Amino acid sequence: MRLLVYNIRYATGTGPAFHLPVPGAGYLRSSPRILDDITSFIRGEDPDLVGLIEVDTGSIRTGMVNQAEHIAQRLGHYTAYECKYGTSSMNLRVPILRKQGNAILAAPRVTGERFHYFDTGIKRLIIELELDEVCVFLVHLSLKYRHRQEQLRSLHDLIVRSHKPVIVAGDFNTFWGTSEIFLFMRAAGLRSANSEGLASFPSRSPRAELDFVLVSREIEVLDFRIPDVRLSDHRPIICDFKVHSAAVAASDDHLTAA
Repeated sequence: MRLLVYNIRYATGTGPAFHLPVPGAGYLRSSPRILDDITSFIRGEDPDLVGLIEVDTGSIRTGMVNQAEHIAQRLGHYTAYECKYGTSSMNLRVPILRKQGNAILAAPRVTGERFHYFDTGIKRLIIELELDEVCVFLVHLSLKYRHRQEQLRSLHDLIVRSHKPVIVAGDFNTFWGTSEIFLFMRAAGLRSANSEGLASFPSRSPRAELDFVLVSREIEVLDFRIPDVRLSDHRPIICDFKVHSAAVAASDDHLTAA
């Protein structure tokens, strides 16, 4: 299977124009052309699963276009999306902010999706998508270190309750890279698919490893890459993987230990 994870920044683009006439002004305008370019790129990669971070689900910024549905329809995928701020957030009263969310796209072999929310941070959404062989969690963690650590603790508690192999993916905002989530991975029995520690941010000249695909021991990573795509401030990450049975995974662990 192929998983593609991409923080698309609401298809607002990149470059100096994003900060004109004032810093961050680009957040108020989305580009249909960039959305189509993002869609074409994703379709060309032919992923089985897509995790989208920072999608507009139909605000005045996009002319009421739901970006998650727009991309999903062109891929022929099912989509599950939700606002990232939580059910009691004041941001739900703000016209554009209440449509800012995350989404998972997948082929129709979906058995269930659930939305969870962290207790801390501004960005609180966790999308859990259960497939036949694997359970996927999509997250966008807080910019604040203390909040991220509290969120990781809550995420750990969700993961260990899963009865299937697990993938945790998304924008972790970890400015210290893998070292910042080492203890979380160890406690949850996960490892990074990005074994070389490749950077994904900023897209023009990546220096930080912010975007992750973490997998449990039953999952074999066949390939991991970060294409040179500059349609957002993040580059997309792509992971090809195979899910093994628990018995096969235990045998592999034994051979590795020997």
